[in-house]
Amino acid sequence: MKSMVLISPFARSCVFLIALAALALLAGMQPALGIERFPPPDFSGHAVPETVVPAPQSRSAGWFDVAALAAGLAAAAWLSLRSRSRRGIVILSLVALAYFGFWRRGCVCAIGSVQNIALGIANPDYAVPLTVIAFFTLPLVVALIWGRAFCSGVCPHGAIQDLVLVKPVKVPGWLDEILRVVPWIHLMLGVLLAATGSLFIFCKFDPFVGIFRMAGPRWMLVTGVGLLALSMFVGRPYCRYLCPYGVLLGLASRFAKWRPTVTPDACTQCRLCENSCPFGALNVPMPAQQGQERIARGRRRIVLLALLVPLAALLFGWLGGKVGIASLPLHPDGRLAALVLMQERGVLPAPVPEELTAFRQLGADRQSVFLKAGALETRFFTLGCWLGAAFGLVIALKLGRIFFPESSVDYATDSGRCVSCTRCFSACPYELVRRGVPVSLPQEGGRHD
Repeated sequence: MKSMVLISPFARSCVFLIALAALALLAGMQPALGIERFPPPDFSGHAVPETVVPAPQSRSAGWFDVAALAAGLAAAAWLSLRSRSRRGIVILSLVALAYFGFWRRGCVCAIGSVQNIALGIANPDYAVPLTVIAFFTLPLVVALIWGRAFCSGVCPHGAIQDLVLVKPVKVPGWLDEILRVVPWIHLMLGVLLAATGSLFIFCKFDPFVGIFRMAGPRWMLVTGVGLLALSMFVGRPYCRYLCPYGVLLGLASRFAKWRPTVTPDACTQCRLCENSCPFGALNVPMPAQQGQERIARGRRRIVLLALLVPLAALLFGWLGGKVGIASLPLHPDGRLAALVLMQERGVLPAPVPEELTAFRQLGADRQSVFLKAGALETRFFTLGCWLGAAFGLVIALKLGRIFFPESSVDYATDSGRCVSCTRCFSACPYELVRRGVPVSLPQEGGRHD
């Protein structure tokens, strides 16, 4: 009888992801290995102008990037959940920062892929590249299984902030909860503008793209350097308070089957890890009985929160519609209609915009311009209402989290906020014992000095 080798589900998942990376790499190499049918033309006398935007990548390079992403995600999940190695995460962060950040110049980006997906859903004529779909879905699929492995050491935005953190300062809880609403606003506004074909704000206002490309507008470079300086003292400010993709990863990671834990064994509540997380992703124990007593004392809050959910959805839905209409001039057709109207009213500032000059020279129909703008206004308003209503539900749920925090009997990582950085592991004495470091273990419920 042949002996059977049992493989854990976690190991099978790792093997599957690595196999996916290999298949993506082979798929990308296939066109590159084809025979060149026609020789390239000779442009030896032509000087290529310098640009601050990276050149379009080849098909093979795109799939190589997907393979690198899949391999990085598998490595991050292994290092954070099995190996529990902070050193390994740091090395992975350096590699990801060097490749996805400075070598690819920030152009391979899961954050920006949200806009492509939104435009592809809203506009059937726009074909989203398969590589962009892969960059959007792979980190989310991994988050559903292993938590936010992408944030731990694969994302160059998170890596560059984590590597410069030297003296973390704790952000007050109330301020942290308020600032965590900003990524939702960023996400909703970005989806609105991308779905309507107006603007890709995630890419246009990315604070680290200027640093990755060593070029760009002065304001972009100043913003990036300033945010890096802040990252020396506030743990990952962009990831926590600005990143729109982190919102989606946080939602997905709450359903993860495997997720990082502070201790490899049972928690004795020695409190040594209490201040070990610089990102506000560590839940302090609250017995279930205490949570039930808080709910019993706050019945009025429960009723208020139940009434607040639909009211918040209606209020922010109305505001979202107003924001959508106000965003209309960001679209080329909406801007042209606004300029035509301003010129007719005699309030057009000098000099005359180029698009208006071209419109007059070509003798375009005024009525068609306003018909396009009217249809576009309806689209902006409808999408703004839906996104605003979704944001209202988020606000209501945020208030519910403040009123009634999750009960926990141990010091545990917040499944939605933990970025799998492994910083808190070394604070646990049981983790040190696992590593072979001689320490005295604390007694259950007592503080270890």
